[in-house]
Amino acid sequence: MRIDAHQHYWKINRADYGWITPDIPVLYRDFMVNDLKKHLEENNIDKTIVVQAAPTIEETEFILDLSTHSTSIAGVVGWVDLEDPTYKEQLNKFREHPKFIGIRIMIQDMPDESRILEPHYLEAFAYLEELDLPIDLLVKASQLPVLLKLLNQVSIRGVIDHIAKPNIAKGELEPWKRQISEIAKHPNIYCKLSGMVTEANHNNWRIEEFIPYVHHIIEEFGTNRVMYGSDWPVCLLSASYNQVYQLLKDTLPRNITSVEIERIFGANAIEFYQLDKL
Repeated sequence: MRIDAHQHYWKINRADYGWITPDIPVLYRDFMVNDLKKHLEENNIDKTIVVQAAPTIEETEFILDLSTHSTSIAGVVGWVDLEDPTYKEQLNKFREHPKFIGIRIMIQDMPDESRILEPHYLEAFAYLEELDLPIDLLVKASQLPVLLKLLNQVSIRGVIDHIAKPNIAKGELEPWKRQISEIAKHPNIYCKLSGMVTEANHNNWRIEEFIPYVHHIIEEFGTNRVMYGSDWPVCLLSASYNQVYQLLKDTLPRNITSVEIERIFGANAIEFYQLDKL
């Protein structure tokens, strides 16, 4: 089964997408299941993982409801407020839904990312570790040192979204490369080859710019712990769905095997998100 492991749906009138404003007209409209259907068919993608795009309980309920009525949605990565004392109750409620497969921690948006090292967060991560719940980690490259400290204290099942958003537009590789290498030493951590085009020059990117980043991820995580994600429709800021899909195919190492390609474009997502248990 071929899976796009990272995409979003939203309805603007729900009004909890604070980052999507009329100043971004390409994104400031509804994006729903039928809008993506053609692109999935054109690229032979069978199913997708829908990831929350707003840090609200209502957003998770919205995409879970979508998943109930869509066979193309393999699973939903939602959101809970780990600072809320009742987060376990909310999490357990979501876990009753057959397509709820994990949560995303939006470290990127924290005023101080070191908060994830505070006792109440460490307790929450220990609970998530006990559940073996998949956790998407939305981080920027500058936040990787704190994430490393966290991973040295907990053994969560985690995946780095968007290769941790290095500055591809400026070709910055260090200290991102060194820190990614350290993170990859944690066997429970995967990485999504997603969200790269929006870290490049939106109007003038070249395939060659992405090769050092993709190759480093493959070298450090191997082909068993990385997965394709389109980040549609956010990717439309820089590229079409088809361009994003082709970009990854064009930047993978030339000696990669067909079996490894199958893992990157589906099998690894099935393993990480435990989709075979659904």
